[in-house]
Amino acid sequence: MNKKERLAPEIRAILESARERENPDKRIEVVARPLAAALEKSRKRGHIPVIAEIKPTSPTTKNVRVEDPVDMAISMVENGAVALSVLTEPDHFHGSIESLERVRDAVNVPILRKDFILDEKQLDAVESDVVLIIASFVDDVKGLVSSAKQRGFQVLVEVHSEEEIEIAVQAEAEIIGINNRNIKNLNVNLDTFAELAPKVPSGIILIAESGIKNEEDARMMHKSGADGLLIGTAIMEGNIEQNTKRFTQIKI
Repeated sequence: MNKKERLAPEIRAILESARERENPDKRIEVVARPLAAALEKSRKRGHIPVIAEIKPTSPTTKNVRVEDPVDMAISMVENGAVALSVLTEPDHFHGSIESLERVRDAVNVPILRKDFILDEKQLDAVESDVVLIIASFVDDVKGLVSSAKQRGFQVLVEVHSEEEIEIAVQAEAEIIGINNRNIKNLNVNLDTFAELAPKVPSGIILIAESGIKNEEDARMMHKSGADGLLIGTAIMEGNIEQNTKRFTQIKI
């Protein structure tokens, strides 16, 4: 069984869509807003830093949010999010490049582009402050990280295993995200972060991703070593203002 066959069918479909999208023909360069400084600002206030995610829908959620992403972004920032993650994957998450552009113009916090970037050309689709590179899906992680940094992007390398942490470290990743969601079956296990976090060398910014539903989960991630929390569904489902505030006011 090859690597592709081990992925959940939903993930395979997303990757196929990513490969079929047209790539830009012009290289971009970015002056990025620093994520590390944004996280530190929240910590100095005594709160666990939260990156709130604008995710209209996903293969693991039932509903679609149709509000203007700019309105959602402004609400998230006003209620304590120190950075935002914006989906640009169109077919399975209803994200768009236009949404990220509009959000980045509307708020003054670091913006993570959440997408399935597989090669260098896809980096040039839009200016953001941070790009996501998922180690499981990329053959040359080090090369892609280097290409992103050359353009001025900060890079969040997402990992799911100890082997992928080693790949991320060898790629000189300065930000690593540990995803609690299993890409083979899409199940979430919060123990994943606790098990893998000690394997990440000190000095690397560590982000906990997926499955954080309440204050107890958030505290568990922080206690296990998370420098920041990436929270999507738990903020997007229901009242965005109240949900954002609920997570961003958690004391360290």
